[in-house]
Amino acid sequence: MSRSRTAILAALALVAGASGTALAVVPGSSGIAAIPCTVDYKVQNQWDSGFTTNVTITNNSAAKTSWSLKWSYAGNQRVTNGWNAKVTQSGTAVTAANESYNGALATGGSVSFGFQGSYSGSNALPTAFTLDGVACNVDNGSGTPTDPGTPTDPGTPTDPGTPTDPGTPTGKVDNPYVGAKGYVNPEWSAHAAAEPGGSKVANQSTAVWLDRIAAINGVNGGMGLRAHLDEAVKQKGSGQLVIQLVIYDLPGRDCAALASNGELGPTEIDKYKSQYIDPIASILSDSKYAGLRIATVIEPDSLPNLVTNAGGTAGSTDACATMKANGNYEKGVSYALDKLGAISNVYNYIDAGHHAWLGWDSNFDPTVQEFYKVATTNGASVNDVTGFIVNTANYGAITEPFVKISDSVNGQTVRQSKWIDWNWYVDEQSFAQALRTKLVAAGFNSGLGMLVDTSRNGWGGSARPTAAGPTTSVDAYVNGGRIDRRIHAGNWCNQSGAGLGERPKSAPAAGIDAYVWVKPPGESDGASSAIANDEGKGFDRMCDPTYGGNARNGNNPTGALPNSPLAGKWFSAQFQQLLQNAYPAVS
Repeated sequence: MSRSRTAILAALALVAGASGTALAVVPGSSGIAAIPCTVDYKVQNQWDSGFTTNVTITNNSAAKTSWSLKWSYAGNQRVTNGWNAKVTQSGTAVTAANESYNGALATGGSVSFGFQGSYSGSNALPTAFTLDGVACNVDNGSGTPTDPGTPTDPGTPTDPGTPTDPGTPTGKVDNPYVGAKGYVNPEWSAHAAAEPGGSKVANQSTAVWLDRIAAINGVNGGMGLRAHLDEAVKQKGSGQLVIQLVIYDLPGRDCAALASNGELGPTEIDKYKSQYIDPIASILSDSKYAGLRIATVIEPDSLPNLVTNAGGTAGSTDACATMKANGNYEKGVSYALDKLGAISNVYNYIDAGHHAWLGWDSNFDPTVQEFYKVATTNGASVNDVTGFIVNTANYGAITEPFVKISDSVNGQTVRQSKWIDWNWYVDEQSFAQALRTKLVAAGFNSGLGMLVDTSRNGWGGSARPTAAGPTTSVDAYVNGGRIDRRIHAGNWCNQSGAGLGERPKSAPAAGIDAYVWVKPPGESDGASSAIANDEGKGFDRMCDPTYGGNARNGNNPTGALPNSPLAGKWFSAQFQQLLQNAYPAVS
């Protein structure tokens, strides 16, 4: 449901002529200077007692370094939580002020924010807005009254956007996680509940991994995509529910690792499209699933590998060089974005690696360019991208409470420590927020949201630091105070000492759509020794606890747990460790 107060309503209120006829203001006319700002207030979803709203401000006056938008409700609406703005309410009066990262508002520039609210009776749209004390008209987002609509016909296009805010696809909410419960995968839940103490977390939402073509219909009697969606409809009931699907079967998949190599060869892009993406899109388009919110995680590790591992660096591989040269990672991701993004209740999140992979300038900026290229070619557009996800199936801490990138020890910046190694980030949240800012500046929608996989980054237990490290050296300070207890930040396979992280939650921080459990805790990252299989999964020495490491982890021990099964298989010993070291602790 989408209700928008459009240009004709503002014109009626602000520029009605003597005869009562509304005077529409057209860009380029002499009247344009009289409109200092426009506001598009759109109720994107509404139910019996609540609603979600997206608001877009366009500034037509002097550039701003901060902003504050105000309006009042005629009814009993109450704002319950917001994102991309500090939204407060006193009585019927509401104020939305910029966050630290989106205060700049150029002349002609736009910014968007959203919020969830409650109400009873009617949910009348606000009739007047002020930006920094100056009255705005209310516009359809394009500045033109091409199809202003009526109370029974909201008009089209719903949100055509502007060059700085390309808009949100019709019918989609700004943040699919807000106001929605998460899908509990019955298969993962059963594994978790069967472990001692596992029933305490067995009701958590985890993602469904579609890691091969056969997974669409179900493998070895397991649930296929339709079975999961049917179960999600049951779990949804009368409320909102988000189900998370990992799209993970690119040609030449995981070119820089062996543990999760896929079934398709480097050149099998047509098979990827016709036998993998197309069937998934067909199922997701079924009208029986239209009431679900479907969040897709698009191809973990793929695009970052093209930036860092496709030639000229210590971690490069011939396989990644091949995928960069043939363009099939880019073609595949673009195709997935285009096909899935066209479905009105599907929300695409592109995998964006993690801070200890892309946090250096030499990786960070090229990655942003790569993401924009893929999102704007081969049929895809930025409107097909709801956001990005960091730390997928990895172990980086959300935040490091005792180590800040701005810290210095005896005149030396902590960036000089071996652990940080001149990186600009020490944790996933700061990395995600900075990446989001860069992505919006590069041309992605201003409502872009980030996800953080927190399934295994809790790092609790007796080894968790409780204070900053000693100030005898930068290494002692960082190693003594860091929450992430890996031997090296490049270690990624079945890490010893890890714990369950923050439980899934929506809108936990500025610019973050949700903390999510995309990697189901207890499912292995890879086998610790070679295991014959028909899934295309190889043996990666980074999963071998006896291996001395390689260039990508500074030739350090792997820190991997012993006796691990193939990637994706249940690993009881790991689940028990994660449960024991959970932070926050499981109660």
